[in-house]
Amino acid sequence: MLKLFTIASAIVYSLLFTVNCSLLICKLKKVDTILRIAVQKSGRLSEDSLNLFKECGIKFDNGAGKLKATSSNFPAEFLFLRDDDIPGYVEDGVADIGIVGQNVHVESHKNVSEVKLLGFSKCRLSIAIPREDVYGGVQSLEGKDIATSYPIILGNFLKEHGVTSHIHEISGSVEIAPSIGLAHAVCDIVSSGGTLLSNGLKEVEVIFRSEAIMIGCPDMSAEKQEIVKQILFRIDAVQRAKNSKYVVLNTKNENIEAISKLLPGMQSPSINPLAQSGWSALSSVINENDFWQNIEKLREAGAEGILVMPIEKMIY
Repeated sequence: MLKLFTIASAIVYSLLFTVNCSLLICKLKKVDTILRIAVQKSGRLSEDSLNLFKECGIKFDNGAGKLKATSSNFPAEFLFLRDDDIPGYVEDGVADIGIVGQNVHVESHKNVSEVKLLGFSKCRLSIAIPREDVYGGVQSLEGKDIATSYPIILGNFLKEHGVTSHIHEISGSVEIAPSIGLAHAVCDIVSSGGTLLSNGLKEVEVIFRSEAIMIGCPDMSAEKQEIVKQILFRIDAVQRAKNSKYVVLNTKNENIEAISKLLPGMQSPSINPLAQSGWSALSSVINENDFWQNIEKLREAGAEGILVMPIEKMIY
């Protein structure tokens, strides 16, 4: 009897262990369907990145001091990190995707995939020298000391031009290097150029142009790749809308053909008759630059009462 009880207990224990393992596996699989997104924890790139996700309808709370936030309406979790650390986290699979500047991505030299150029946070990496110095082209940097936080990008540029310089890698306050005798020139990120001017430097050579880029883990699961596709679909819709405007105008029917040629839209303008006989309203989606280039032509063709409105999303 005791033997039977022992066997029965062992069977029950085995079943319970199997069920618990199954529940644990299911839980792990559920967690694995959460896409982890690494973004810079502060700075302009951080603001632009988070605004983009919010425009894509992804809700999350990124209160001050938070290092992690989970979306309330999308299978995503945001990690707020130092920008220099993001490529490494993505390479290791701690984060599935990340948003960094191209300059950080190239300089990190990590094994990650380039998912999408995002078109914002544009800047350039440039060489600058003291204002009083004369710049004689890239060859004049031969044998000179150059201070930079981007030794790989700078080294590649100099190598391409057959120039050998002494690169001093420093992590911050690059612009001060010439004034303290550390270097003859600097190579640093430039947006407006104001920082260079305030430190007595002038920009002489642009060696790399950068913008925000989405990078991805090369070993991402198929489930997470599908989630990334959903995000890219939303980003495309938001970006198309930013570059387009919805235009509505009134005109006499005799002018419709000429005006339609100036408002091609996604396919062709929509035309609706007005209460006043012989008049119609035309509406179309048009690239903002094209609209301003054609505004005088539209008026000359007979367009009146022109309304231009922003578009929140545009999906093909």
